[in-house]
Amino acid sequence: MSYEVTLTNALARPTAVVPATTTWREFPSLWRELSNEVWTCLRAGGINRSCRNIMLYWDDVPHVEVGVELLVPCPLTGRVVASSLPAGQVAMTTHHGAYSELAAAHRAILDWCAEQGKQNSGTRWEVYGPHNDDPAKVWTEVYYLLK
Repeated sequence: MSYEVTLTNALARPTAVVPATTTWREFPSLWRELSNEVWTCLRAGGINRSCRNIMLYWDDVPHVEVGVELLVPCPLTGRVVASSLPAGQVAMTTHHGAYSELAAAHRAILDWCAEQGKQNSGTRWEVYGPHNDDPAKVWTEVYYLLK
């Protein structure tokens, strides 16, 4: 797949998340639990849809935040807290297709940054489009915050 990487200024976007410190080995089995915790909280607050899922990776430890863009007020409970996606200059692209191939979008941004002489800060995130059982109709925005 070919990716168009663009340079843009991202605005902070409010989120409801569960933050965690984990390992890359543990993260594939942890993220669903964190996401379910956020959605349980939102449903209890009367929100059932219209919140795009997000995964924010602050660094390579990884310190992560898993949750949703939260565009309407909702009481947050348990480990679910208010946060935001970072603001600043970013390199971004959109991945179309299966999540299992999402690493290619990350690689495209890293390659673009190297070619353009841009340094990423280590902070990156994914914003997921609406769920679809057909991988051909799935899309994910990938952002890297630049230094």
